[in-house]
Amino acid sequence: MKVPHFYLYLSLQFLSHTLIAQTFTISGFIKDAETGEILSGANIWEIKSQQGTLSNNFGFFSLSIPGDTISLLCSFVGYQTDTISLYLGKDEKITAILKPSVYLNTVEIGSKQNSTQTSQTQMGFLKLSAKEIERLPSLLGETDLMRTLQLLPGIQSGTEGQTGLYVRGGSPDQNLILLDGVTVYNASHLFGFFSVFNIDAINEVNITKGGFPARYGGRLSSVIDISMKEGNAHNWKGTGSLGLIASKFMVEGPIKKDTTSFIISGRRTYFDILAKPFIQQSFNSEDIQGDVGYFFYDLNAKINHRFSDKDRLFLSMYNGHDNYRRKELTDRDTTFKSLENRLGWGNFTMVLRWNHLWSNKLFSNTTLTYSQFDFETLDDQVTSFTKGNRFEKSAYQIAYQSGITDVAIRQDFDFTPNPRHFMRFGGQLISHLFRPGNFEQLVSINTNDRNFERDTIIGQTPIDALEWMGYWEDEFYPSSKVSLNVGIHYSGYLANGATFHSFQPRLSFRYEFNNQLAVKASFAQMRQYTQLLTNSTVGLPTDLWLPTTKRVQPQDAWQGSLGISKTYKGRFETSLEVYYKAMNNVLAYKPGTSLFDFNDWQDRIIQGKGQSYGLELFLKKSQGNWTAWFAYTLSWSWRKFSELNDFERFPFKYDRRHDLSITTAYNLTKTLELSGTWAFGTGHALTLPKSHYSSILNYTANSFIAAPAYDFGKRNDFRTPAFHRLDISLNLHKQKKKYKEIWSIGLYNAYSRRNPFYLQLSIGEIVGTTANGAPVRKSSLNQVSLFPMLPSFMYKIIF
Repeated sequence: MKVPHFYLYLSLQFLSHTLIAQTFTISGFIKDAETGEILSGANIWEIKSQQGTLSNNFGFFSLSIPGDTISLLCSFVGYQTDTISLYLGKDEKITAILKPSVYLNTVEIGSKQNSTQTSQTQMGFLKLSAKEIERLPSLLGETDLMRTLQLLPGIQSGTEGQTGLYVRGGSPDQNLILLDGVTVYNASHLFGFFSVFNIDAINEVNITKGGFPARYGGRLSSVIDISMKEGNAHNWKGTGSLGLIASKFMVEGPIKKDTTSFIISGRRTYFDILAKPFIQQSFNSEDIQGDVGYFFYDLNAKINHRFSDKDRLFLSMYNGHDNYRRKELTDRDTTFKSLENRLGWGNFTMVLRWNHLWSNKLFSNTTLTYSQFDFETLDDQVTSFTKGNRFEKSAYQIAYQSGITDVAIRQDFDFTPNPRHFMRFGGQLISHLFRPGNFEQLVSINTNDRNFERDTIIGQTPIDALEWMGYWEDEFYPSSKVSLNVGIHYSGYLANGATFHSFQPRLSFRYEFNNQLAVKASFAQMRQYTQLLTNSTVGLPTDLWLPTTKRVQPQDAWQGSLGISKTYKGRFETSLEVYYKAMNNVLAYKPGTSLFDFNDWQDRIIQGKGQSYGLELFLKKSQGNWTAWFAYTLSWSWRKFSELNDFERFPFKYDRRHDLSITTAYNLTKTLELSGTWAFGTGHALTLPKSHYSSILNYTANSFIAAPAYDFGKRNDFRTPAFHRLDISLNLHKQKKKYKEIWSIGLYNAYSRRNPFYLQLSIGEIVGTTANGAPVRKSSLNQVSLFPMLPSFMYKIIF
């Protein structure tokens, strides 16, 4: 009997070792315990096997490990760590529920693969949550996403107060701005002083400015991927806030608990309402009937439904618009005059998204998107008078319209063969409709004896274009210290008989030492088919989005980066990156042309080369009562055109040698929080005349008319004064029985620095003559500044 028992023992031992050696897959989703929303980029780490992964953009993760009793540590910034223990003897699906922390903390879990800068293969990548953005000081009570991004390394602002982004020497049109996966073409309200993103509706923001993964394409400088909140799947919740210039609301909750949820939020300014009595009083004092008003609004909505553990459907929408109007009416005796001006622009986007889990290793996301940007302006004047039997009425109207509309379908797959191998692949098809701009002019004259009317339309016909892309991206870990992300991005484009193709290789490399110090390198090629034609420096919406054509080539760029990063005890993150970027076919206006010329837009532009390089330093502390970051950028940015500056390269307008920001927030008590930001930037480049003289416009035997003419020197060889500003805010949190209050007060530009908005050259009176008798005039360069010290106030209620 001993022999059979011995064989039975060996058989059981062999069976147990076989079971332990067998690999199984544990997969699922990471969710917020309070709202039921998914958490992207969460850490999943198995202690015994020392293997881990991250949840993808839709909260899904997959981890293949040897079968045994396992302990999973699940963590996410700002949440308490959760430990899940179970026996893994077959493939399992779980849902990890994480509870929010009291403070915005980073939890150290000893993982080799987590969301810190050191552990990520990708370079030039940063993530911000809505909570981090809300803690910072605001302009007039409006916390702004784009203004917060300007405080990060490698991202510079334009002029004072503007929300435009200039990333690593690029222009604003080279930034791909995505809201729930759909392109937003104009991200500015109030002529660039506020962005279109209502922070109450935002979940998180991912910024990529180098080392682009293969799944991204279509722009040269950055990808700003903004995800909306999904709506609380457990409980009803709402917020309402009142600021100096705008009010906001947000409501979210379950339609069917844990199955269907929604969120809706809105924002509207009330300049027009508050200023109306004063404006009417001003008109009445001049015996004129009239009104002037301006406002903007945003509306975000989203609904999601879980059909099963494998299928979810999302529908989200954004609508925002700016409206300016001015009306004047004068009716005096025999004369009647009316004047009306209107200016409006806005975005409308819609996204339908389907998530499907094909297996415990394969996840897909199918997206249908619609995006539209429209701009229109109207100038309408009517004049009539009566004198005796004589009657005359004249009318003049000019309207301008432009815009772009996209319809797209995209398919993405995430495949995880094993914890050290993560693949993405997919494609997209976009149908563009460009409306380059039409002027409609109506002139009519009516008198007793004649009637004249002319309706003229001048402009470009709409242009249809088709853009497509496909990508393959593979991230793998040859060893515990080395990770690689390699991929290829293919894109194609067709418009008016012109066809273009591009293969763009992408590569990122990381080597991590034992002391949480990593060395990284990356290379990426990018191509951009949509062009932005602009001659504005203040974010005006008259910018034109235009297609690539046979005459206008697509913009291309390649960028290489090298850097190091280190994480100290999970609390402090540091990174240092150097980069070089070369650009081809960047756009500029021909000398002497402008946006509102009537000739073909292709005749108004020139294309040239761009070059930028620099160094970026980023230090961040995101744990504890005190959080802060320090960002410094040393950079150079150049442009070169054959028709400009004698074919010599010149500094890009927003070339800034030094850019520095310090951001901090401190919990004074459990209910009182102090935050502040200080930003510094060297002046940007301008072209100023080196001399001026009189130019004869009209000459007769007895007289002549002269006007000043200018002799310009080297392009952009003058620098505006340096920019620096301190913003502070104090937030008080009060917990009531059924709701929570937040009182926020602050100062924008706390020491009232007169930062340059633009510089204006003035030619004054004659102060003397030259040796040959030519007049010498006094000239002055005047700085125009917009914002002195401005107080801010915001009251918010959460229920």
